[in-house]
Amino acid sequence: MTATLEKPVVTPDKPSLKHRLAERGVDRTLLLVLPGLLFVVVLFVYPVLYGVQLSFQPTEGGGPFANYSKFFADPYLFDTIWITLRLAVPAALINVLASVPIAFRMRGKVRGKRFLTTMFVLPITLGTVLTAEALLRYFDRVGWFNRVLALFGADEPVEVIHNYWGVLLSLIITGFPFAFLLTLSYLSGIDPTLERAAATLGADWRKRFRYITLPLLAPGLAITFCLTFVLAFSVFPSAYLVGLPQGETRVMAIAAYESAFRDLDYPLGAAIANIMALVMFVVIALVLLWRSTLYRGATGGKG
Repeated sequence: MTATLEKPVVTPDKPSLKHRLAERGVDRTLLLVLPGLLFVVVLFVYPVLYGVQLSFQPTEGGGPFANYSKFFADPYLFDTIWITLRLAVPAALINVLASVPIAFRMRGKVRGKRFLTTMFVLPITLGTVLTAEALLRYFDRVGWFNRVLALFGADEPVEVIHNYWGVLLSLIITGFPFAFLLTLSYLSGIDPTLERAAATLGADWRKRFRYITLPLLAPGLAITFCLTFVLAFSVFPSAYLVGLPQGETRVMAIAAYESAFRDLDYPLGAAIANIMALVMFVVIALVLLWRSTLYRGATGGKG
Protein backbone atom coordinates (compact mmCIF):
# COMPACT_ATOMS: atom_id res chain seq x y z
CA MET A 1 0.00 0.00 0.00
CA THR A 2 1.21 3.45 -0.82
CA ALA A 3 0.27 6.32 1.42
CA THR A 4 -0.92 9.45 -0.26
CA LEU A 5 0.39 12.69 1.17
CA GLU A 6 -2.21 15.41 1.34
CA LYS A 7 -1.10 19.00 0.92
CA PRO A 8 -1.96 21.18 3.89
CA VAL A 9 -4.62 23.74 3.23
CA VAL A 10 -3.21 27.23 3.62
CA THR A 11 -5.81 29.83 4.55
CA PRO A 12 -4.92 33.37 3.56
CA ASP A 13 -4.30 35.74 6.44
CA LYS A 14 -7.09 38.19 7.13
CA PRO A 15 -5.97 41.61 5.89
CA SER A 16 -5.28 44.02 8.67
CA LEU A 17 -7.08 47.32 9.13
CA LYS A 18 -4.03 49.10 7.76
CA HIS A 19 -4.13 47.13 4.51
CA ARG A 20 -7.91 47.45 4.14
CA LEU A 21 -7.69 51.20 4.52
CA ALA A 22 -4.74 51.35 2.11
CA GLU A 23 -6.69 49.38 -0.50
CA ARG A 24 -9.49 51.92 -0.28
CA GLY A 25 -7.10 54.84 -0.52
CA VAL A 26 -7.72 56.01 3.06
CA ASP A 27 -4.83 57.29 5.14
CA ARG A 28 -5.05 55.70 8.59
CA THR A 29 -3.72 58.89 10.19
CA LEU A 30 -7.16 60.32 9.48
CA LEU A 31 -8.43 58.13 12.31
CA LEU A 32 -6.80 60.61 14.68
CA VAL A 33 -9.45 63.11 13.61
CA LEU A 34 -12.27 60.98 15.01
CA PRO A 35 -11.90 62.03 18.69
CA GLY A 36 -11.87 65.70 17.69
CA LEU A 37 -14.82 65.17 15.38
CA LEU A 38 -16.77 63.48 18.17
CA PHE A 39 -15.91 66.38 20.48
CA VAL A 40 -17.24 68.90 17.93
CA VAL A 41 -20.44 66.93 17.36
CA VAL A 42 -21.21 66.54 21.07
CA LEU A 43 -20.28 70.04 22.24
CA PHE A 44 -21.09 72.16 19.16
CA VAL A 45 -23.19 70.53 16.46
CA TYR A 46 -25.77 68.94 18.77
CA PRO A 47 -26.35 72.09 20.90
CA VAL A 48 -26.70 74.20 17.74
CA LEU A 49 -29.19 71.82 16.17
CA TYR A 50 -31.09 71.58 19.44
CA GLY A 51 -31.29 75.38 19.66
CA VAL A 52 -32.50 75.63 16.06
CA GLN A 53 -35.32 73.14 16.56
CA LEU A 54 -36.21 74.70 19.92
CA SER A 55 -36.68 78.10 18.26
CA PHE A 56 -39.47 76.61 16.10
CA GLN A 57 -41.46 75.58 19.20
CA PRO A 58 -42.92 78.87 20.51
CA THR A 59 -44.32 78.74 24.01
CA GLU A 60 -47.36 80.84 23.07
CA GLY A 61 -48.16 78.99 19.86
CA GLY A 62 -48.73 80.73 16.56
CA GLY A 63 -46.80 78.49 14.23
CA PRO A 64 -43.15 77.46 13.96
CA PHE A 65 -41.96 80.94 12.90
CA ALA A 66 -43.79 82.83 15.64
CA ASN A 67 -40.62 83.61 17.60
CA TYR A 68 -38.89 85.03 14.53
CA SER A 69 -41.96 87.09 13.64
CA LYS A 70 -42.07 88.41 17.19
CA PHE A 71 -38.42 89.44 17.05
CA PHE A 72 -38.72 91.39 13.79
CA ALA A 73 -42.09 92.92 14.76
CA ASP A 74 -40.93 94.20 18.16
CA PRO A 75 -38.72 97.32 17.77
CA TYR A 76 -37.26 96.77 21.24
CA LEU A 77 -35.91 93.41 20.07
CA PHE A 78 -35.18 94.25 16.44
CA ASP A 79 -33.10 97.33 17.31
CA THR A 80 -30.63 95.12 19.15
CA ILE A 81 -29.20 94.13 15.75
CA TRP A 82 -28.15 97.71 14.96
CA ILE A 83 -26.98 98.34 18.51
CA THR A 84 -24.72 95.30 18.37
CA LEU A 85 -23.41 96.18 14.90
CA ARG A 86 -22.70 99.76 16.04
CA LEU A 87 -20.44 98.33 18.71
CA ALA A 88 -18.87 95.34 16.94
CA VAL A 89 -17.98 96.87 13.55
CA PRO A 90 -16.16 99.97 14.89
CA ALA A 91 -14.38 97.92 17.57
CA ALA A 92 -13.14 95.41 14.98
CA LEU A 93 -12.07 98.15 12.56
CA ILE A 94 -10.21 100.10 15.24
CA ASN A 95 -8.41 97.00 16.49
CA VAL A 96 -7.34 95.95 12.99
CA LEU A 97 -6.22 99.43 11.94
CA ALA A 98 -4.38 100.03 15.21
CA SER A 99 -2.60 96.67 15.03
CA VAL A 100 -1.10 97.31 11.58
CA PRO A 101 1.44 100.08 12.41
CA ILE A 102 2.37 98.48 15.74
CA ALA A 103 2.86 95.02 14.25
CA PHE A 104 4.70 96.56 11.28
CA ARG A 105 7.20 98.12 13.67
CA MET A 106 7.43 95.04 15.89
CA ARG A 107 8.10 92.51 13.15
CA GLY A 108 11.80 93.37 12.99
CA LYS A 109 14.46 93.63 15.64
CA VAL A 110 13.17 95.98 18.31
CA ARG A 111 14.72 96.63 21.69
CA GLY A 112 12.47 95.20 24.39
CA LYS A 113 10.36 93.32 21.85
CA ARG A 114 9.41 90.52 24.24
CA PHE A 115 8.39 92.94 26.96
CA LEU A 116 6.31 95.06 24.58
CA THR A 117 4.64 92.01 23.08
CA THR A 118 3.78 90.76 26.56
CA MET A 119 2.23 94.11 27.46
CA PHE A 120 0.14 94.13 24.28
CA VAL A 121 -1.11 90.60 24.91
CA LEU A 122 -1.66 91.04 28.66
CA PRO A 123 -5.36 92.04 28.37
CA ILE A 124 -6.12 88.49 27.19
CA THR A 125 -5.28 87.19 30.66
CA LEU A 126 -7.54 89.74 32.37
CA GLY A 127 -10.84 88.72 30.79
CA THR A 128 -13.83 90.89 29.99
CA VAL A 129 -15.22 90.99 33.53
CA LEU A 130 -11.99 92.17 35.14
CA THR A 131 -11.47 94.70 32.35
CA ALA A 132 -14.98 96.02 32.89
CA GLU A 133 -14.36 96.29 36.62
CA ALA A 134 -11.16 98.24 36.01
CA LEU A 135 -12.96 100.64 33.66
CA LEU A 136 -15.68 101.18 36.25
CA ARG A 137 -13.08 102.10 38.85
CA TYR A 138 -10.90 104.24 36.62
CA PHE A 139 -13.59 106.19 34.73
CA ASP A 140 -15.98 106.63 37.63
CA ARG A 141 -17.11 110.17 38.42
CA VAL A 142 -14.61 110.17 41.30
CA GLY A 143 -12.10 107.90 39.55
CA TRP A 144 -8.55 108.75 38.54
CA PHE A 145 -9.51 109.87 35.04
CA ASN A 146 -11.88 112.58 36.23
CA ARG A 147 -9.56 113.50 39.09
CA VAL A 148 -6.79 114.28 36.61
CA LEU A 149 -9.20 116.30 34.47
CA ALA A 150 -10.26 118.24 37.56
CA LEU A 151 -6.63 119.23 38.14
CA PHE A 152 -6.64 120.85 34.71
CA GLY A 153 -9.79 122.82 35.45
CA ALA A 154 -12.59 120.53 34.31
CA ASP A 155 -15.85 121.62 35.95
CA GLU A 156 -17.90 118.48 35.31
CA PRO A 157 -16.75 114.85 35.23
CA VAL A 158 -16.68 113.17 31.83
CA GLU A 159 -19.15 110.31 31.48
CA VAL A 160 -17.20 107.44 29.89
CA ILE A 161 -18.93 104.48 31.53
CA HIS A 162 -22.55 103.32 31.53
CA ASN A 163 -22.90 104.36 27.91
CA TYR A 164 -21.83 103.42 24.38
CA TRP A 165 -18.26 104.70 24.71
CA GLY A 166 -17.48 102.62 27.77
CA VAL A 167 -18.50 99.40 26.05
CA LEU A 168 -16.60 100.33 22.88
CA LEU A 169 -13.46 101.03 24.90
CA SER A 170 -13.81 97.69 26.68
CA LEU A 171 -14.15 95.86 23.36
CA ILE A 172 -11.06 97.59 22.00
CA ILE A 173 -9.00 96.65 25.07
CA THR A 174 -10.04 93.00 25.04
CA GLY A 175 -9.96 92.56 21.26
CA PHE A 176 -6.70 94.31 20.39
CA PRO A 177 -4.38 91.46 21.53
CA PHE A 178 -6.00 89.04 19.08
CA ALA A 179 -5.77 91.53 16.22
CA PHE A 180 -2.17 92.35 17.08
CA LEU A 181 -1.00 88.72 17.23
CA LEU A 182 -2.74 87.79 13.98
CA THR A 183 -1.46 90.84 12.13
CA LEU A 184 2.07 90.27 13.42
CA SER A 185 1.98 86.67 12.19
CA TYR A 186 0.79 87.73 8.73
CA LEU A 187 3.42 90.46 8.48
CA SER A 188 6.14 88.06 9.56
CA GLY A 189 5.18 85.77 6.68
CA ILE A 190 5.82 88.43 4.02
CA ASP A 191 9.21 88.04 2.33
CA PRO A 192 11.30 91.09 3.33
CA THR A 193 13.37 90.81 0.13
CA LEU A 194 10.41 92.20 -1.80
CA GLU A 195 10.61 95.47 0.09
CA ARG A 196 14.40 95.58 -0.20
CA ALA A 197 14.14 95.11 -3.95
CA ALA A 198 11.67 97.98 -4.16
CA ALA A 199 13.96 100.12 -2.03
CA THR A 200 16.83 99.58 -4.46
CA LEU A 201 14.54 100.91 -7.20
CA GLY A 202 14.00 104.13 -5.26
CA ALA A 203 10.68 103.45 -3.51
CA ASP A 204 10.41 105.06 -0.07
CA TRP A 205 8.75 103.30 2.88
CA ARG A 206 5.34 104.75 2.08
CA LYS A 207 5.32 103.39 -1.45
CA ARG A 208 6.74 100.05 -0.29
CA PHE A 209 3.98 99.73 2.28
CA ARG A 210 1.23 100.84 -0.10
CA TYR A 211 2.16 98.82 -3.17
CA ILE A 212 3.87 95.75 -1.65
CA THR A 213 3.12 95.15 2.02
CA LEU A 214 -0.51 96.25 2.15
CA PRO A 215 -1.73 94.21 -0.86
CA LEU A 216 -0.04 91.10 0.56
CA LEU A 217 -1.37 91.83 4.04
CA ALA A 218 -4.95 92.71 3.06
CA PRO A 219 -6.28 89.11 2.83
CA GLY A 220 -4.88 88.42 6.29
CA LEU A 221 -6.45 91.60 7.63
CA ALA A 222 -9.82 90.36 6.34
CA ILE A 223 -9.49 87.20 8.44
CA THR A 224 -8.33 89.27 11.41
CA PHE A 225 -11.37 91.52 11.07
CA CYS A 226 -13.70 88.50 10.97
CA LEU A 227 -12.27 87.00 14.15
CA THR A 228 -12.25 90.27 16.09
CA PHE A 229 -15.74 91.07 14.81
CA VAL A 230 -17.12 87.76 16.09
CA LEU A 231 -15.44 88.41 19.44
CA ALA A 232 -16.98 91.88 19.67
CA PHE A 233 -20.40 90.88 18.31
CA SER A 234 -20.91 88.33 21.06
CA VAL A 235 -20.31 90.97 23.74
CA PHE A 236 -22.23 90.42 26.97
CA PRO A 237 -20.32 91.25 30.21
CA SER A 238 -19.04 94.61 28.95
CA ALA A 239 -22.44 95.68 27.64
CA TYR A 240 -24.03 94.71 30.96
CA LEU A 241 -21.42 96.07 33.38
CA VAL A 242 -19.92 99.07 31.61
CA GLY A 243 -22.86 99.98 29.40
CA LEU A 244 -26.57 100.60 29.76
CA PRO A 245 -28.17 97.15 29.36
CA GLN A 246 -31.72 98.47 29.00
CA GLY A 247 -30.78 101.35 26.73
CA GLU A 248 -28.11 102.17 24.16
CA THR A 249 -26.03 99.05 24.83
CA ARG A 250 -28.81 96.46 24.90
CA VAL A 251 -27.09 94.05 22.53
CA MET A 252 -28.48 90.82 21.10
CA ALA A 253 -26.73 88.67 23.70
CA ILE A 254 -28.52 90.54 26.48
CA ALA A 255 -31.88 90.19 24.71
CA ALA A 256 -31.34 86.44 24.30
CA TYR A 257 -30.26 86.06 27.92
CA GLU A 258 -33.25 87.99 29.29
CA SER A 259 -35.72 86.10 27.13
CA ALA A 260 -34.38 82.71 28.18
CA PHE A 261 -33.46 83.20 31.85
CA ARG A 262 -35.52 86.17 33.01
CA ASP A 263 -38.74 85.57 31.09
CA LEU A 264 -38.17 81.77 30.92
CA ASP A 265 -39.00 81.85 27.21
CA TYR A 266 -36.28 79.50 26.00
CA PRO A 267 -37.59 79.17 22.41
CA LEU A 268 -37.49 82.96 21.94
CA GLY A 269 -34.01 83.10 23.41
CA ALA A 270 -32.93 80.37 20.99
CA ALA A 271 -34.47 82.28 18.08
CA ILE A 272 -32.57 85.45 19.02
CA ALA A 273 -29.33 83.44 19.26
CA ASN A 274 -29.97 81.99 15.79
CA ILE A 275 -30.62 85.44 14.32
CA MET A 276 -27.46 86.62 16.02
CA ALA A 277 -25.47 83.86 14.34
CA LEU A 278 -27.10 84.64 10.98
CA VAL A 279 -26.10 88.32 11.20
CA MET A 280 -22.52 87.33 11.99
CA PHE A 281 -22.44 84.95 9.03
CA VAL A 282 -23.71 87.67 6.69
CA VAL A 283 -21.00 90.13 7.76
CA ILE A 284 -18.29 87.46 7.58
CA ALA A 285 -19.51 86.37 4.13
CA LEU A 286 -19.27 89.95 2.84
CA VAL A 287 -15.74 90.32 4.19
CA LEU A 288 -14.63 86.98 2.75
CA LEU A 289 -16.19 87.93 -0.60
CA TRP A 290 -14.07 91.07 -0.59
CA ARG A 291 -11.06 88.91 0.33
CA SER A 292 -11.70 86.61 -2.64
CA THR A 293 -11.74 89.60 -4.98
CA LEU A 294 -8.31 90.52 -3.68
CA TYR A 295 -7.01 87.06 -4.57
CA ARG A 296 -8.55 87.23 -8.03
CA GLY A 297 -7.01 90.64 -8.56
CA ALA A 298 -3.60 89.40 -7.39
CA THR A 299 -3.72 86.41 -9.76
CA GLY A 300 -5.04 88.38 -12.71
CA GLY A 301 -8.46 86.74 -12.51
CA LYS A 302 -7.09 83.19 -12.81
CA GLY A 303 -8.18 80.37 -10.51
